[in-house]
Amino acid sequence: MKKIGVVGGIGPASTLDYYSGIIHGIRQKTKDNNYPEIIIDSINMTEMLSYVSQKDWNALVNLLLKSIKNLENAGAEVAAIASNTPHIVFDQVQKQSSLPLISIVEETCKYAQLKNCKKVIVIGTQFTMSSDLYTKAFEKYDIAAVVPSKEDQIAIHNIIFPKLEEGIVVPEDKHTMLAITNRLLKEENADGLILGCTELPLMLKENDLDTVILNTTQIHIESIVNSF
Repeated sequence: MKKIGVVGGIGPASTLDYYSGIIHGIRQKTKDNNYPEIIIDSINMTEMLSYVSQKDWNALVNLLLKSIKNLENAGAEVAAIASNTPHIVFDQVQKQSSLPLISIVEETCKYAQLKNCKKVIVIGTQFTMSSDLYTKAFEKYDIAAVVPSKEDQIAIHNIIFPKLEEGIVVPEDKHTMLAITNRLLKEENADGLILGCTELPLMLKENDLDTVILNTTQIHIESIVNSF
C-alpha cells in the first residue's frame, strides 16, 4: 500500500478529519484489517495566510513545495494539500512537485458534474472567494460558479476566522451562515453549495440546506482513498 502524504495544519481541525477519514476510508475499501501509513507535515497556518494576504505567491509556492519535499523524504508516494486556500497556487506547485498531487478543486468539480449541478455558490475564506479558484475551474465543466458579494464575503470570512478555524462552532454564527447561504441560493437560483473551506463541514451539515452540499473535505478524502 502506498504511503500517503498530507500537507496539514491549515487548519488543525480539518487535518484531524483528513487523518481519521483516510484511515476509515481505506480500511473500508481494503477490508483487510490493516491501517494505511499517513505522513503529515504540519505547516504554520499564520505564515501561509500572511503570504496569501500579501499575494506573495512565490513564497506560498516555496512553502508548499518544502512541505511536499518533507513528505517525500519521509517516504510518501502521493500527496494532498489539506486546505482550499493554498490551491490558489496549485498549478504552480504541481508543475514543480516531486510527488503526484490530488487537487481538492478538480475533484470537487468532478463531483459536482456527477451530481448534475448547473450553478453553484462558492463559500470559503475571503482569499478563496475573491480569487477565481473555483469559478475558473468550473468553467471547464460547464458549471456556473458564483461567489458572494464583498459584504457577504467579509461576513463569511469572519465566521471562519478565528473560531471555526479552531474547531469551535458558535450557534449564532451558524444561524448567520445559514441565512446568508439560503438567500444566495434563492437569489441565484443555484442547485449546489460548495463548502470551499475545509472547516465549513464542522458547521454546515448535509440536511441543513435544501440543496446539494459539496463538502470539499470529504470529496478530497474520498479521492485520496480511491487513488489506492
